[in-house]
Amino acid sequence: MTKAERATFVINTLKELYPTIPIPLDHKDPYTLLIAVLLSAQCTDVRVNQITPLLFAKADNPYDMVKLSVEEIREIIKPCGLSPMKSKGIYGLSQILIEKHNGQVPQSFEALEELPAVGHKTASVVMSQAFGVPAFPVDTHIHRLMYRWNLTNGKNVQQTEADAKRIFPEETWNDLHLQIIWYGREYSPARGWDLEKDIITKTIGRSSVLKEYYKKTSR
Repeated sequence: MTKAERATFVINTLKELYPTIPIPLDHKDPYTLLIAVLLSAQCTDVRVNQITPLLFAKADNPYDMVKLSVEEIREIIKPCGLSPMKSKGIYGLSQILIEKHNGQVPQSFEALEELPAVGHKTASVVMSQAFGVPAFPVDTHIHRLMYRWNLTNGKNVQQTEADAKRIFPEETWNDLHLQIIWYGREYSPARGWDLEKDIITKTIGRSSVLKEYYKKTSR
């Protein structure tokens, strides 16, 4: 298959598997999504969804969040890991939202990435899932699968994002990045990978990846 044919196969297969696409992180508005995505760095979505109700019960908007101390925020979010950095980021960005944005989450990549602890991936998730702006956030699942599917060279997430945006039509980005995440978790994980269940990789996968898989499973 050509790269364009592989991309079309991915789009069509994922559309069949995931006609409706749940958003992994529980939230009710752009602010709570922003906080949840920030907390998800090096933490599972399951764990984040267990912690955010505790945090949002005390503060689900920037005005209430700054009434808490950094230490109080840190104590609540500690199970998510990186709590010193994340608690400072949550408090700091809440202050900036109040001071510069009337308490609202800004609808631009530039303004989001100026907020403490908010990088390009977090900004991309918020722009895509909260505001419907075309974006292609790349997490570990997408990075792994784009390489397995021979759609990127896998050097870094920045290259993977650029390749995804070049290969896939813009109107598919917001659905597709979520579909790939779900597919990676269910059919093509990093560990415990069963190629027989992974129809996309089995059909279009990079030859070196397939050879390595069969080499390991034949031992």
